[in-house]
Amino acid sequence: MTKVNKYLYKGYMPTIGIECHVQLKTKTKLFAGVDNDARDAAPNTLVSHICFGLPGSLPVLNSEALVLASRAGFALNSRPQNNSHFDRKHYFYPDLPKGYQITQFEAPIILGGKVSISVDGETKDIGITRAHLEEDAGKSSHEAGKDYSVVDLNRAGTPLLEIVSEPDIHSAAEAKAYATELHLLMLFADVSDANLYYGNMRFDVNVSVSKDDKLGTRSETKNLNSFRSVEKAVEYEIKRQVELLEKGEKIVQETRGFDDAKQRTFSQRTKEDANDYRYFPEPDLPPVTLSDEYIDSIEASMPKMPKVWRSSLSKAKLDHAQIELLLESEVESPTVSYLSVIKNYLDNPEKLKKISNWIINIEIPLRKNKPELKVLDDSTRASQYTEVYKLVEAGSLSSNGAQDLIIAILTSDTEISDISKYASEKGLSQNSNQDELSEIIADIIDNNMKAVEDFKAGEVKAIGFLVGQVMKASNGKANPGIAQKIIRDQINSL
Repeated sequence: MTKVNKYLYKGYMPTIGIECHVQLKTKTKLFAGVDNDARDAAPNTLVSHICFGLPGSLPVLNSEALVLASRAGFALNSRPQNNSHFDRKHYFYPDLPKGYQITQFEAPIILGGKVSISVDGETKDIGITRAHLEEDAGKSSHEAGKDYSVVDLNRAGTPLLEIVSEPDIHSAAEAKAYATELHLLMLFADVSDANLYYGNMRFDVNVSVSKDDKLGTRSETKNLNSFRSVEKAVEYEIKRQVELLEKGEKIVQETRGFDDAKQRTFSQRTKEDANDYRYFPEPDLPPVTLSDEYIDSIEASMPKMPKVWRSSLSKAKLDHAQIELLLESEVESPTVSYLSVIKNYLDNPEKLKKISNWIINIEIPLRKNKPELKVLDDSTRASQYTEVYKLVEAGSLSSNGAQDLIIAILTSDTEISDISKYASEKGLSQNSNQDELSEIIADIIDNNMKAVEDFKAGEVKAIGFLVGQVMKASNGKANPGIAQKIIRDQINSL
């Protein structure tokens, strides 16, 4: 029986490669001592003679960009190159006043690597061809109804790391998964703010389709700034190209844009080849040389990455969705760390699962709705969760009581030092005193003999009724598990 290729669309094999521009979180630009954060700046205020490309201006490489690019390399399961250098890439747009971009072409700082993705429960590695440092261009704006454009050079010279994937992606779902995972890796490696809204990460997707092993003519859809737009642009391009080929038409190698409102791509310009850019080595910058000691020090400073966290958390039998929510929430909340709390329980899967569920179902939603809530240090928060766990294990706190207690702890204006005392004062503690419960239960049984006889006759629901009467008599304070055991013991002794 012939195995059906799951990627085929109407008999055509889609092939996708993705180039991602990651804005590095340096304080200043790549080659100029100018502020790198242009989010709230007036146009053309964060500029210098280097950004304008004035004659005689000389670039000076920002050493922090090398640190961040090296960290990104390790996040991509690669290792920075000992030797790399910059080149000039020539093209002529109004937002590039020099007439060329300083980039790495022949010798990039990162070669090779991989990004692991998961789609429909299947794991797949997407190869990384290279990642190179380069400066960003300015921004051209085209106001509707006007016959001119305006240029803002605040972004010119911003340090970028362009990450180029192998053409290992074959569906829109894989493209979205790759973009999502790459975003997570850059955040965990702390190399970029990776804010898609502000364009800290921008995706260019190259799509081609073919009926044989030879790759088809590709289109490149540029400047996608959401995971959904990556997915929808790939879907549209696959469908568009197949429809053209089925009509006997040819695919044009071109650059395309994406209309988010219409969920479709549109032609922008003919795509240039590498030789059109007339690359040559940048004469104003020396080669970059990184010693093994320098690279090893960067590796030693790397945090625990998502792959390692997934392995640790899966041992606690958290499901895939829970693990991904924890990872995403970790980087979405810059002022609070959930994983720094959870790491205290990695040697106790049962405790880890319970406290992880509290964090997922109580703390994360609460902080999303109330981001102004105070944040205690990680060790204090871990200690508080441990105390709540002990109360639950001891039978002093119900699951509902634990939820109420955690909410009270998180929303309190002051730090609660004695969790057990606080729970008792707030009336959240359960009564697990068997002597006290036995007296209450004896009265309940005397006054509800019909339910007792029903239970003896095999009516299991009757025990629930009796437990309910105990809870009512104790104002909800009785431990239901202990109460049920005492009820059974007293009935059996009748």
